[in-house]
Amino acid sequence: MKKLVLFLEWGSISGLLVCGLWIFLLTPLEINQGFPQKIMYLHVPSVISTYLAFFVVFVYSIIYLWKRELIFDQIAKSSAEVGLVFCSLVLVTGAIWGRPTWGTYWVWWDVRLVSTLLLFLIFVGYFLLRKAINDKDKEARLAAVLGIIGCLDIPIIHKSIEWAKGRTLHQPTTFLKVENEQINPSISDVLINPLTFSIIFMLSLYTYLLLLRYQNTKYEEKINELISKTLN
Repeated sequence: MKKLVLFLEWGSISGLLVCGLWIFLLTPLEINQGFPQKIMYLHVPSVISTYLAFFVVFVYSIIYLWKRELIFDQIAKSSAEVGLVFCSLVLVTGAIWGRPTWGTYWVWWDVRLVSTLLLFLIFVGYFLLRKAINDKDKEARLAAVLGIIGCLDIPIIHKSIEWAKGRTLHQPTTFLKVENEQINPSISDVLINPLTFSIIFMLSLYTYLLLLRYQNTKYEEKINELISKTLN
């Protein structure tokens, strides 16, 4: 496990650094948006990493409710923590990208913006709930239910542009565009290649952070158990 964590750490960090040099030094400026478009290479990978992180929460929360083994709750909790970081990054980079592109950082009538903010707030509540409950089993059970409910917001976020029918500042999906039941990106290879590698290494970073946080969670549990036994 330690070797895997070390490999993911150096692989993701070095890969993202290489992608950064590729994007800023070799990738041409996009015709319509110019230099601000380059934030796409951070924003889109953060979106996909957020989706993956909360999907892991969804899966392992269901498994916990089925098996009632705390290891599954620990994985869900660790992924939720990492997902919340990536979701924050999505909101921040989206606002920074929106200012030169749309002329504003935020509008409340955009469904994708509001639904993404809702996802962030749900998982802030997820951790507030955990802090408010002292019983481990009850905490894990209620957190699993909230985690599952929160993840149902992800399809809403992804499909919101189609459902908004033009009442949105976001452009239609390009990288994850689906045609004839197949993913068919609608951006040029010169832009999609660095974006693809950025996504790969960002997902590697997510995996590294997940494993690291999971290890720390196990150590915390052991320390708390030892403290409880000592006090009793």
